[in-house]
Amino acid sequence: MSPIKVGFVGLSKSGWASSTLATPLLQSDKYTLTAVSTSSKESAEASAAKYSEITGREVKAYYGNTDQIANDPNVDFVAIAVKAPLHKEVLMPVIEAGKDFFIEWPAGKNTEETIQFAEAAKTKGVRSIVGLQGWQAPVIKKIKEIIDSGKIGKVMSTSAIITLPREVNMWAPVTNEALTYMLVPGEGATMLDIIIGHQLGPLTHILGSFRSVSATSAMLYPTSTLVSADGTPTGKTVQNHAKDHYAFNGILSSGVFINVVWRGGYKSTPGRHQHIWEIDGEEGSIRVTSDEPAGGFFHVRYPELYLNGEPVELERNGKTDPSGGMLGNVGAAWEEFAKGEEGSYPTIEDAVQLHRLLDAIQLSGETGRRIDL
Repeated sequence: MSPIKVGFVGLSKSGWASSTLATPLLQSDKYTLTAVSTSSKESAEASAAKYSEITGREVKAYYGNTDQIANDPNVDFVAIAVKAPLHKEVLMPVIEAGKDFFIEWPAGKNTEETIQFAEAAKTKGVRSIVGLQGWQAPVIKKIKEIIDSGKIGKVMSTSAIITLPREVNMWAPVTNEALTYMLVPGEGATMLDIIIGHQLGPLTHILGSFRSVSATSAMLYPTSTLVSADGTPTGKTVQNHAKDHYAFNGILSSGVFINVVWRGGYKSTPGRHQHIWEIDGEEGSIRVTSDEPAGGFFHVRYPELYLNGEPVELERNGKTDPSGGMLGNVGAAWEEFAKGEEGSYPTIEDAVQLHRLLDAIQLSGETGRRIDL
């Protein structure tokens, strides 16, 4: 079977796409990079030159509107990794051209946009994969295996307490100056949109979707100090418009009771738990823990797993990342998509369902009402 010919939008010489998404893609024999597209002529040509040298094949350079790369006959599949507010203008020409696509979570910057993507993709008959890397995380795969084996009996409840430390410099009270849009609801990149979405995507994948949810939310950091990319203070402070604490509970379609608390902005001081997640069955329990900074980012981290108090060794996604971290999870997702209909990966329809859940959490937090889904 011939490799899937990839056009990559947002693949500059450095950044998330370059360091994380493209690396395992280029290591796979299922794909071949044929074109890149960035915002400027200079960056596109620099990126094309870099990847032509890496791959040993000519990589075309496009810039500006994505019509060109989408309609390139030497492109089968378009991967998109740009800021969430730009997803619609970048993705829609790709779908209109009838090309399969990858779009980073949160897909659309809101539910409405994500539904538009899903409906357009269905009309055009194209396949989609969304960057919810947690689906492929070794810990998620192992938890599903344990539950399916019956080792803990019927799952009754699950609970989690997670810290989003200030050292990540993304949300309040300390924010990278280039990421201030992440402090503004509606841009698709708040704490609820991004990291809580990344948690709930794989969680609901293995435990079931929410039937109802009740949430409390709060903003304990009304301002945020801006820092440069290397963490140096800029001397600037901006208003934070997004909630930084969430607590929500509900009932899943499987009947499981769920309770989750997210705490944002604390320092990663010694002894502070970063991530504690428990799944309780009638016959036993599963516990996932991590005390490393940003350990709650389990979709790109490697936490510890326990079954009935005993440590469980996790099989790493070793083909692309011996540590089992972000490169391994991303690489495993690329491999699943290449399997076609037999693959297991999050689609744009899954993104719609997840957006609706996040909307319900937000609405419940604002109104104090339990929301049925």
